[in-house]
Amino acid sequence: MIPRHQKIIFGLLLVASVAMGVTLWHLRQSAHERLIAGQDSAPTSAPQIAPSEQATLLVANDSDGSLLTQFLSLPLPTDPGARAHAVLGKLLDLYAAPDAAHPVPGGGSSVIQVFLLPAFELGSGASTTKPKLEDSRTVVILSGESSTTPSGALSQQTPQFGPQLAVVNLSGAFAANHPSGIETEMLTVLSICGTLHANLPRVTQVRFLVDGAQRSTLAGHADLTRTYLAADAMPAEEIRP
Repeated sequence: MIPRHQKIIFGLLLVASVAMGVTLWHLRQSAHERLIAGQDSAPTSAPQIAPSEQATLLVANDSDGSLLTQFLSLPLPTDPGARAHAVLGKLLDLYAAPDAAHPVPGGGSSVIQVFLLPAFELGSGASTTKPKLEDSRTVVILSGESSTTPSGALSQQTPQFGPQLAVVNLSGAFAANHPSGIETEMLTVLSICGTLHANLPRVTQVRFLVDGAQRSTLAGHADLTRTYLAADAMPAEEIRP
C-alpha cells in the first residue's frame, strides 16, 4: 500500500515533468522559427571572386640569363596594389616549382605586400649605372641617390594619376634562402620589376624592402638600396599577347 503523501509527491513530479516538456517544445519551436527567418533574410548571392584575366609574367631563365615572357590566366583583383601582389605571388610560385628554370624557394607567400606610391623624380645630378646581365638584353638603371622611403611613410592608398613607385616588401626567409650570385639575384630583381611594369604600366620605379626594412643586398650581391626603373627591365621587343 503506497502512502498517501508519496502519491501526492509523485503526482506533483509528473505534472512538473509534463509542464517542463511542453515548455521545452515551445522553446524549440520558437528557436526553429527564428532560424528560418534569419535564413530568409540573409543574402543568397555567393561572395564575389576576382575574374580571370591575362597576366604577363617575365620569368627568369638561368640557362641563358634571360627573361622569358609568359602569359597566364589569373584571377586578378581590381585594386592595383592587390593586383601587383597577385602577379608577383604567381611569379615566385613558378620559381618555387620543382622544374623551375630559375629555382628560388619561398613561393608566393614571400611577397608580404606591395605598396604603390607617387613616383619621385630621380635627381638629375645623381650618377647612374647600367649593370647588364651577360647574354641578356635586359638592363636595369639604378639611381645614384642614397635617400630611402621610410617604411612608416608607406600608404596602401594607390595614387590615382601619374607614374607610380612600387615598394615590394619581401619576407626575410625569402632573402635568407635566395641563391647567392650576382646573376641569379639580378634576374630575380629584374623579373619582379618587369612583371610589375607589364601588368601595371604606370609603375615606373621599384624599390625593395625585406620584412618592412631596408636591406643592403638580396643575397650578398643585388643592390636593394637603389631605385630600379621598371621599364628598363622589359625585353627589348615590344610585348604582344
